[in-house]
Parts: sequence; structure tokens; C-alpha cells
Amino acid sequence: MTADDRTIHASYRLLANRLFPGGGEAPLQDRIIEISNGKISHILPLTDMPDEPADAAPLHQFDIVAPGFIDLQINGAGGAMFNDMPDTATLACMASAAGKGGTCHLLPTFITAPGTSYMAALDAVAAWDGPEILGVHLEGPFLSREKPGIHPPDAIRPMTDDDVARLCGFVGGFSGRLMLTLAPEEAAPTHLKQLHDAGIILFAGHSRASAREMSLAVDLGLRGVTHLFNACSQMTAREPGVVGAAFTDSRLVAGIIADGHHVAPDNLALAAKVMAGRLCLVSDSMQTYGSTIDSFRVADRQVRLVDGRLQAEDGTLGGAHLGLDEAVRMMVTKAGVPLTEALDMASGVPANILGLAGSYGRIETGRPASLSCLDETLAACAVVVGGILSHTDTCSEES
Repeated sequence: MTADDRTIHASYRLLANRLFPGGGEAPLQDRIIEISNGKISHILPLTDMPDEPADAAPLHQFDIVAPGFIDLQINGAGGAMFNDMPDTATLACMASAAGKGGTCHLLPTFITAPGTSYMAALDAVAAWDGPEILGVHLEGPFLSREKPGIHPPDAIRPMTDDDVARLCGFVGGFSGRLMLTLAPEEAAPTHLKQLHDAGIILFAGHSRASAREMSLAVDLGLRGVTHLFNACSQMTAREPGVVGAAFTDSRLVAGIIADGHHVAPDNLALAAKVMAGRLCLVSDSMQTYGSTIDSFRVADRQVRLVDGRLQAEDGTLGGAHLGLDEAVRMMVTKAGVPLTEALDMASGVPANILGLAGSYGRIETGRPASLSCLDETLAACAVVVGGILSHTDTCSEES
């Protein structure tokens, strides 16, 4: 999206053929949403709208209007990769390209890199000024060498006291959210507790942890599981592993990549049923999304886009080429999840995970104007972030 695609008015209105208020609630038919100074000022039925004066605020019509999508795991988009250039220009590019898939807010994700390279990512997000970026997600480097996925194994390492001090010190002066994916079986219990007590959101990922190790980590503050089913210990007859822990421990939430490549549709359906209200959609997208790029490198490995699948030469998945609107559509059409729930997985659940349910994840008067606008095929048409309406090039608004 460019400046020409954005509608900037002190006040304007959306006509939603179907308004999904959030929280899995049924949609409301034919609603007018008035937006003023970045907030939702009124919501009223179309039948209650008074005759329009000549100077009426502009009206934009969409098939579906839902609470703004929040992506907790996005590595790159629009030709930019956060690891390659962790600065505000990259963040702007990622946010704009992610909007093509209906994403309003995101946690740019910095994956495993040598030493304390993650500090550059923290500094970049701290320098960002805008509602699109809600925080930062560090995925590594404190992972299991046995479950590296596409992460460079040589850069995976144990967490040190200095790492904990750096991360806790950063959070102390940061107004956003810091999510950290680590392998809990590789972390010292004292480190987990310190990180949790500092306000860092801890997720397990790239982990071979047993269910018992997961339970002990949850007692110390572990909150969730990163890209459920991928790069983690699976359920077996006598060892539930990370997946079983996510299913059975109601204290845990999880993100899942619904692109048709990372997780089979039946497993998407199973996870959505077992973890109702605890499962959110993430894109795990790379720089190919929203761009013409079809290959890139992660450390010394070449990753190519082949039939919608990002993969290294040995077949290892290398992130995803995915918008959250596509993930919602996959959950509805392939996994049989009701649209109300799929939309909540893209908005309300991640808002809860971040502790931001008071601002995001619902459409209500007085809240920040954070809206994802879709057509009947569930393709994103526009997003509203901070009161600014930005159209995608996927579909056009109705007259």
C-alpha cells in the first residue's frame, strides 16, 4: 500500500454488510461504523442512519468488517526481512505489506542470529512510533539444537545471566510487548522466572521438551507454544510432548500456521476444537509475501518459493508465504471452523495473549479504530489502523 491508497480524514464511515463484533459473537447485519480522530465514535444500524447532509463524512462499504488482525509471528514481508535489516524502514515495509492480508498490528519477529544480534531488533522496535507495531518477538537463539528448523544451528546457544539482564532491562523501559520463544528444557528455571516476572511473554518453540518439562516451565511463567506442531516434540502413546502439553494444559495458548503446508487440515481442526479460545493464527511470513521475490537466504541456506511453499533444498520449511486473511480462509474452508471463531483467532485471541484485550480484538464504541475489511471470499480489501483507512490491491470496495 502507498500513500495514494490511504484515506486520511478526521471523520469517515464504513458500511459493513456484516459486522463481526469479536469474541466469536454472531455478525450484525448492515451496520454503519463512524470513525473520528482514530477511534470508533458510533455504531448504528443502516436503517437508523439519518438523511445525509451535503457535508456528510465519506462512506466506504465492505462485505465484512472484523476486529483488526494481529500477527504475533511475522519475519518479513514486502521484500524486507527483519533479520537482514532490523530498522524502522524495514518495519514500515513489513507493516504495509502485511496489511495486504488484513493485518493491522504485528510483532516483527527476529529469528536466531549470532551472539546478541537480537539487541538491534529490540532497538529498532523501540524507535518505532505508530500503532502498527505492538512489540517484538524474538524467536531464538535460546532453542534446542535438535529442533533447529530453518534456524542456523551454529547460532543456537544457551541463555546466560547477561542475556536475562539485557532482556529484562529492555522491557523495563519499553511500552510495547516482548515475546520470547525458547526451548524450556534448555533454560534454567531461575531464568524463566526472572523473564516472566519482568513481563516478558514466554513461548516454547523449537523444543524437544517432555510434557513434564513443559508443566514445570508453565509453573515458572511459560505462556504458550510457537507454531504448534512444527519444530517441537509430538504426542506419542506414553509421552505427550509439547503438542500434548498445549492440548491439555489450559494455562497454555498457541500460535498455528494455517497455510496448508505446515499443518494438515485435520490437525488444524483438531487444535481449534481442543484449544478453543487458546489458539491464534500467525503468518510466519517471510520477505516473499507481498513482493515479487521468490528466493532468499537464511544464513547459508537458500530458501525458494515452490507452489506456495517456502523450502530449503532439503525440503525443510523456511517460514511461510501467507497473509492472515488466507489463514482465516484455510481454517473456515479446510478445517471447518466457523467464521466467527476463525476471525477471533486472528484478532481477539492474540489481543488477549498480549494483554491488550481492552483496546483490540473487538469492535466497540470508544475503542481505537482497528478493523480488517474483507470481501465474501475472505480476501482482505482494506485495513483501518490508527484511524487511517488503507486499501489493498486485492479487491475494491463496494459502491
